[in-house]
Amino acid sequence: MIIGGSASQDLAAHVARELGEELCYVETKKFPDGERYLRINGEISDEVTVIQSTGYPQDENLMELLFIIANLKDLGAKKVRAVVPYMGYARQEKRFNPGETISAKIICELIQAAGADEFITFNIHEECVLNFFDIPARNISAMPAIAEFLDKTSEDNLLVIAPDKGAYGFAQEISEIIGCDCTYLTKVRLGPDKVETKIVDVRCDSESENTVNVDSVKGKHAIIIDDIIATGGTIVNAINILKQYGASSIDVCCVHPILTNNGATRIYSAGAQKIIGTNSLSSDTSRVSLAKSIADALRD
Repeated sequence: MIIGGSASQDLAAHVARELGEELCYVETKKFPDGERYLRINGEISDEVTVIQSTGYPQDENLMELLFIIANLKDLGAKKVRAVVPYMGYARQEKRFNPGETISAKIICELIQAAGADEFITFNIHEECVLNFFDIPARNISAMPAIAEFLDKTSEDNLLVIAPDKGAYGFAQEISEIIGCDCTYLTKVRLGPDKVETKIVDVRCDSESENTVNVDSVKGKHAIIIDDIIATGGTIVNAINILKQYGASSIDVCCVHPILTNNGATRIYSAGAQKIIGTNSLSSDTSRVSLAKSIADALRD
């Protein structure tokens, strides 16, 4: 049985269709004072998968997820899987400053305390967050789904580019599936007060000014890939660099299209042709479905 929370109903319906499983309807509403009402309609199976992202509004979506999990256990479900395509609060996995709340740890504890027996998410920002669970927890890559989409819809002569070395693994994963080149951007210090962003020629061993291969970008259809795009500042910088080095066109891809503070407008204004996100979060850019990836994970 598949249940979709308010934030992921369409995705849950497609997962149920992929698996040939029953999709259970959840009735939910908000009372005038802001409190939530939730009712699960239908007989509860022994094993249930709940699909619910906890993006904006994070608190409401998280509370709904906890209500669904706890209610399922109370109604007799023996095993409840929580599939959270985007996990809110996951970027605070430690105290960066004294007195800060380790929100990722608390969220994991709440999901487990509600009764979840297994947890699945996509491209969590720091995989160490999963160590806060005492139940089986998996982090799935959305890159195969993104690569399949790009392979069907993009132009030839592709170059996949990570905006920094931290995202280079995503670029590598996609390029291996599609069969194209990949690289990443790095900041090179030119003096005490001068830093320049350069394109790294990954065929070289070091990251010096001499490793920049301008010809690797010129005339290419560039695909910028990252896990999360929020305000878009890093992506705008990458677009400007790629235009400087002669990319013929630029698309932007990510797993989680948060796109706050006019992030999408800034990216398009910088020169991107398309913004391509997955439906881990619902937005105008959610072009890549994670349904098959989730269905494959549930079959394992």
